Amino acid sequence: MDAENTHQVFDWLWTSGQLSERDIRHLPDLGIEVVINLALPTSSNALAGEAERVTGQGLTYVQIPVAWGRPELAQFEQFLGVMRALAGRRIWLHCAKNMRVSAFVYLYRRLVLGEDEAAAAFPLRAVWQPDVVWQAFIDEVLARSQ
Repeated sequence: MDAENTHQVFDWLWTSGQLSERDIRHLPDLGIEVVINLALPTSSNALAGEAERVTGQGLTYVQIPVAWGRPELAQFEQFLGVMRALAGRRIWLHCAKNMRVSAFVYLYRRLVLGEDEAAAAFPLRAVWQPDVVWQAFIDEVLARSQ
């Protein structure tokens, strides 16, 4: 895959930075059924026509645009709803660099799957150390769930 920071989290979930046209063409070969994009359509490395390219492969496409400097609890809740609705499907989850995504996956693994810190930290810790904004967001979401 051309996408940076690509990680297979489970047999049904892959995460990465921005997909390329070539990546999208190969998704069906991996059994991927759904692409979820957490980046803004105006992100500097956004792929023009991504939704059309993905759906043209017969895949489902969902975009939840999360502003880099302003992640919101409502967006994470929307993400949880999408993940519930897509249970049992093979998903490719991406954003610009797999930073937003890895934070959301960390929270999903902790809150929904009930995993401990060590397990849930993949791929978050492999991709980055959250900055002040994102760490505050992670802390807020965790605190609200207790």
